Parts: sequence; structure tokens; C-alpha cells
Amino acid sequence: MPPEKKHFIIGPISQAADGALYQQIVDRVKREISEGRLKPGAALPSFRQFAEDLLVSVITVKRAYEELEGEGIIYRRQGLGTFVADLGLDRSRETKLEAAKDMLRAGFREATEAGMKPAELSELAHQILKEKK
Repeated sequence: MPPEKKHFIIGPISQAADGALYQQIVDRVKREISEGRLKPGAALPSFRQFAEDLLVSVITVKRAYEELEGEGIIYRRQGLGTFVADLGLDRSRETKLEAAKDMLRAGFREATEAGMKPAELSELAHQILKEKK
């Protein structure tokens, strides 16, 4: 009996979700790396296997991998496969930090437009941080 294949799971990818399918893959792989579930040197599935697992086209996975590789988060070795880069964790965290900053800016802009003052914004941020604990 052949050994069971281990499938890499990143959560569902959906046409109905926000963002292009390849971008959903990029975002989820980055999250897996930044949250420590994918370590530097970890092997990723082949284009074909990943596409099969996610029920998307091979072209979609290829585009996602190319973007991740372009950002230095993963690397490919001909004949060996695709792997998480040593700097993948740092680069993935940098990307997430920039996304968080953008969301905070948008939130602060909305709150300011709603008439909140800086001191109120600061207090609101502290309240939200306490909720997380």
C-alpha cells in the first residue's frame, strides 16, 4: 500500500470571496508563514497538486507562486520543488504589517470623519486591544 500523501491546507479558496483566486492563495500562504505553521525550508505542493487540492487551475497556482517568489517569500529549485525561503517569515510579516497599517489608516480616517478627536481614537484603540486579550 503506497504511503498517504500529506496535503497542504490553507483554507477554502472561492470565487465568491474578496480578491482574485491567486491573491487568496498568496494571502493565505503568507498567513501560514507569518503565523509559524509554515517554517523556512518547508516544501510546498507542486502546482498540479495544489491546484487539485484547492479546486483551481494550475495557472492560478502558478501565478500565486510567481508572486510569492517575486517577493522573496518562496523559492523554486528545478526538479526538487518549491520551498519557503529563509527570509519568508520576515517578508511575510512585513507584508502583513503594511496591510495592518493601511487598515488602521482607513479606520482612523473614518473615525476622524465621524468627529472623533485624537484622544478618543487613542482610547478606542486601547479598548480594542484589551478585547483581543
